Amino acid sequence: MIFYEIGSPTLELTADDLKKGLYAALDKLGARHKVLAIPPDYTRLPSRAGELTEFAWQYYGEALTDVLPALGTHTPMTAPQISHMFGQLPASLIREHDWRHDVVTVGTVPAEFVKEVSGGAVDFPWPAQVNKLLLEGGFDLILSIGQVVPHEVVGMANYNKNIFVGTGGVEGINKSHFVGAAYGMERMMGHADTPVRRMFNYASDNFTARLPFVYVQTVVGLDKSDGKVKTRGIYIGDDLEVFSKAAALALQVNFDMLDQPLNKVVVYLDPTEFKSTWLGNKSIYRTRMAIADKGELIVLAPALKEFGEDKEIDRLIRKYGYFGTPATLKACDENEELRNNLSAAAHLIHGSSEGRFSVTYCPGKGPENLTKAEIESVGFAYGDIDAMTARYNPAQLKDGYNTLPDGEEIYYISNPALGLWAFKDRFNH
Repeated sequence: MIFYEIGSPTLELTADDLKKGLYAALDKLGARHKVLAIPPDYTRLPSRAGELTEFAWQYYGEALTDVLPALGTHTPMTAPQISHMFGQLPASLIREHDWRHDVVTVGTVPAEFVKEVSGGAVDFPWPAQVNKLLLEGGFDLILSIGQVVPHEVVGMANYNKNIFVGTGGVEGINKSHFVGAAYGMERMMGHADTPVRRMFNYASDNFTARLPFVYVQTVVGLDKSDGKVKTRGIYIGDDLEVFSKAAALALQVNFDMLDQPLNKVVVYLDPTEFKSTWLGNKSIYRTRMAIADKGELIVLAPALKEFGEDKEIDRLIRKYGYFGTPATLKACDENEELRNNLSAAAHLIHGSSEGRFSVTYCPGKGPENLTKAEIESVGFAYGDIDAMTARYNPAQLKDGYNTLPDGEEIYYISNPALGLWAFKDRFNH
């Protein structure tokens, strides 16, 4: 059921608009006595989920007892990040999700179902795992808050992904990521109905239907006319319909369909948001369908300090690198440690251009930044950030097509997390 909805590609929702919409939906739910909020973490800062979580706390007061950021495999939020994202929300309400230890398996999606929906790409069973707090906390409302946007693993982010990945466990996260990679990222990105989504929906219908979920879904995009991030919609409900409506708007707001493939793309990774290739490779995921054969992707990454946010995944990335699907699958066959970390294997596949175009990473030069040797060891080219920024200055570029003084044409993207770009002949409708 939809409790509240508003959205269009030209709408610009203010904080007050979001608060009024949320309150209208919560009014329809009636009194609640113990509420859990599950927002995204700091890596999804533009989602407006931080403000919405704060508004939920203002609405429920002491009845909102716990806030569990959907970390998935990400690093726990720092005190400054919590304050910046959630405003006046008491930090004492924040709970840290530990994907290795805090989870329970609520059910298993049969291998036959996984094989069927993935077109035979994989045939293993998939365990639906969630943080044990969801089951043991005695909540009469669980607010899952987040942004629907194109995503490399599931096609469109959020809805029950926020639960089964954001609060999920090692095996569930690993296998769901690998299903998406094996099926083919380019066949899924920008699609609401994908093999991974069908697995999540099976789990929602069969294993967690008794949990009192209400989904608060935003649609946020970059307005190219003024370079500002704007909220275009909010949809609040308790079933698949709320996701489907948000995904339909996100496809309009977050997807750039191009008439010609791009020869050179420059992506800027905001230092407050992107500190790892685990996140920064959105610059690859989200542009790969737009870049021409033998094209070039330049990634300006001033805060890049690590490959994986999880220490074990960081080690595996350093060991096996981004060398394409055949190399990664061969490494999986030959190395148990990679087979046991299939989300890392999937990420290695996602983060490779498969040799079709070059990827040049330009990290900062501080002692904490990744070095030239480290960048090159995983299969990327290294670029000097000072020289690259002097030529491709984010302060002077506009999102989209730019012609430099010497005539060079580039395509600039200020935040790859906000969109998906594709050459029309390459997008799989």
